[in-house]
Amino acid sequence: MITAWAHGLARHRTGRLLAALTGIALAVALVAALGSFLTASKATMTQRAVRSVAVDWQVQVQPGADPPTVLSLVARTPGTRTALPVGFAHTSGFTASVQGSTQATGPGMALGLPDGYRARFPDAVRTLSGSSTGVLLAQQTASNLHAAPGDTIGIQLPGAGLRQVRVDGVVDLPQADSLFQTIGAPSQSQPTAPPDNVVLLPAARFAALTRGATGVTTQIHAARDTSRLPSDPASAYSAVTGTAHNLEARSAGAALVGDNVGAALDSARQDALYAQILFLFLGVPGAVLAAALTAAVASAGGERRRQEQGLLRLRGLRPRQITGLAGLEAALIGLLGGLAGLGIAALTGRLAFGTASFGASAATWSAWYAVAFVLGAAVAAGAVLVPALRDLRTVTVADTRRQEDLRRTRSPWWLRYGLDFALLICSWLVFRASSGNQYALVLAPEGVPSISVSYWAFLGPALLWIGAALLLWRLTLLALAHGRPGLARLVRPLTATLAGTTAAVLARRRRPFARSVVLLALAVSFAISTAVFNATYHQQAEVDARLTNGADVTVTEPPGAQTPPTAGAALKISGVRHVEPLQHRFAYVGSDLQDLYGVRPGTIARATSLQDAYFAGGTADQLMRRLAQRPDNLLVSVETVNDFQLSPGDTVNLRIQDARTKSLRTVPFHYAGIAKEFPTAPKDSFFVANASYIAKATGDDSVGAFLLDTGGRNQRQIADRLRGQLGTRATVTDLTQTRGTVGTSLTSVDLAGLTRIELAFAVLLAAGAGGLVLGLGLAERRRTFAIATVLGAQPRHLRGMVLSEALLLAVGGLAGGALIGWALSEMLVKVLTGVFDPPPAALSIPGAYLALTGAAAVAAILAAALNGIRGSHRPAVEELRDL
Repeated sequence: MITAWAHGLARHRTGRLLAALTGIALAVALVAALGSFLTASKATMTQRAVRSVAVDWQVQVQPGADPPTVLSLVARTPGTRTALPVGFAHTSGFTASVQGSTQATGPGMALGLPDGYRARFPDAVRTLSGSSTGVLLAQQTASNLHAAPGDTIGIQLPGAGLRQVRVDGVVDLPQADSLFQTIGAPSQSQPTAPPDNVVLLPAARFAALTRGATGVTTQIHAARDTSRLPSDPASAYSAVTGTAHNLEARSAGAALVGDNVGAALDSARQDALYAQILFLFLGVPGAVLAAALTAAVASAGGERRRQEQGLLRLRGLRPRQITGLAGLEAALIGLLGGLAGLGIAALTGRLAFGTASFGASAATWSAWYAVAFVLGAAVAAGAVLVPALRDLRTVTVADTRRQEDLRRTRSPWWLRYGLDFALLICSWLVFRASSGNQYALVLAPEGVPSISVSYWAFLGPALLWIGAALLLWRLTLLALAHGRPGLARLVRPLTATLAGTTAAVLARRRRPFARSVVLLALAVSFAISTAVFNATYHQQAEVDARLTNGADVTVTEPPGAQTPPTAGAALKISGVRHVEPLQHRFAYVGSDLQDLYGVRPGTIARATSLQDAYFAGGTADQLMRRLAQRPDNLLVSVETVNDFQLSPGDTVNLRIQDARTKSLRTVPFHYAGIAKEFPTAPKDSFFVANASYIAKATGDDSVGAFLLDTGGRNQRQIADRLRGQLGTRATVTDLTQTRGTVGTSLTSVDLAGLTRIELAFAVLLAAGAGGLVLGLGLAERRRTFAIATVLGAQPRHLRGMVLSEALLLAVGGLAGGALIGWALSEMLVKVLTGVFDPPPAALSIPGAYLALTGAAAVAAILAAALNGIRGSHRPAVEELRDL
């Protein structure tokens, strides 16, 4: 009997089985793909964090401790690959006499590097010109002294006097911030910037020059074996910090560890947690939607399944046997759909990422595939077996001969009690609480291994999604139940004399039709929210890169360089449309030292992007006009406005160095607006003023940087040409280089891959929600069409009935999905503010993708409608005999 039943299902219910298989396959594929990719991405974050560090540990030898003993202790620590001592000495200044002029700099640092240091730590120092060994001068120092390889410079060492050395090469220190950190100090106490003046000396030469000098310390630089770290950044962070603390404990106060690899993993673990949050926000709804699609597909054939069950009961089958047959159908759907889903996931990984495992380990990949398969089996059981068991308990044989709409008279319980309104109110309340200014979705205290997420913030979008779906369901039922006259007028152009009949059929079948509309709306809203979030994220990543770099290409002059604005003419090479000079000074407000930027208000926007979201108290154009109309106007950061309780028009006295007297001079300004962000400026406190006013007040019009507009084209090539032209006299950065620098591991790895998977499945879900349910619903109504034909309905009438239902489904589902998707996108972006830097002023709408999604849904609906029309052309007697 079981075999015969299985053959019968395969032969006569092929469409129903294939549709259910499709829903299961999509759910299994989405979970397997996203889960495997999430795990692989975490491992990639760990690897990227570890690779980004030039020196894993900087162990500071404490005063009174013996450096060789500390070196031995570090070298014997398990996991240490190499350890070398490095000398650090404070200098009071550098001097150089080049081409008849003498240059002098302020305080700096001298480092003593042992033999083999650059081979053991290849990313710590990068040669720019000259030799890679010997006395090496940092690029900034070489620019300040106008020195080049072969020149002689003087190093002023406290307690040892002036020492002369010959420069062998000029180098760059890519990780100067960590190299010159204050070991053991909290982040807020670290230097705001590394020293501008640095010289690297061979260890023997360093020891000879610093003999008798004060302020000399020793660090042990160590490279660690990171290949055995856990793949999860949080676990890896706990492992490396635990080892560092163990070393400090064993040293008995002789050493402090500057854990650079731990600091990198600390940032990566936050990115990993945000990736996990995005998986929950963007991935779980897709899996839930695929499961709902399967349930809707199974429900579309529910009437037929109940009739078959009643027939089996009339023929004497016991409930246990009927349960077994329902279980067989669920098993077939779960098994075949699960295998198909795993195949789709593997194919997705192969096509998008080059491997079916998405880069995850074999154990992790297998585990996620197993979880997804079990989930698919559970969905199949819930969609097929559970309704069969419920019908066995609640539906009599006589009930199975009556249509479902005649059996149900009461509205669903959630409709009677207003659950949709309650969910929307709760969603709004949660959203208000979780989007407050002081709210933190992810809390990762620095130096603390534990990391926490406020998961209750997920309730806002989740409740909105469910509540909006139920509200759409309510509105659709009301429109179909009480709007039959209007509905008849709408469908009359397609159905002619059967307009009233069509409206009556839709009203009688309002429950399954409303379910189809809601399912399509949820699929469309899922696609919209995912696509808008992805587009907005990439938009803000680009904004962040532009804020950091300043323009397409930026030429930064060394501190103290007297570069006039006219020097920008030499930078206008082929491909450069505009060169904008930007002053950069430092000014005291009270005892607080802040960055001061001098701009040309009329032309600054020609080289860089100034968005209204960067400012408060006016738009970008309005505030630039204020600076132009009144040169002593000043734009102030939010932090400074709050600290000094400023009101518009207040006088702000800044102390700025006068170029003529070299002393600080008080210059009055007037507070005219707030600058929350500004190109090249730091993220906390700074000022923006009129460059001409600053130049007049200080007697100095020198430029700190030139912003170059290339029209967004050939940025890397133009930057390379300028580097060759300028040499070490200035630092040239381009936007493509800055994108990789400011992008987190979440930006460069996870979100791109996550949304690539999401967007592909969203299109499939939208098409499935639009076409599968409608197609199966029409197939189950062949009897209705046959009876209508017997009663005199023409083929054009039947075609109009099918097309009317299809068009109403498309309009209702797409319109409802657009509204839900818009609201969900706004909420997601607001709740996940921590992912965006800076927060967006407006959402980015990916029109092409949304058009593709809408077209896929409409095409699926039309395909289902055309298939239904073709089925309605069969002879009525033959159709009734088969049914």
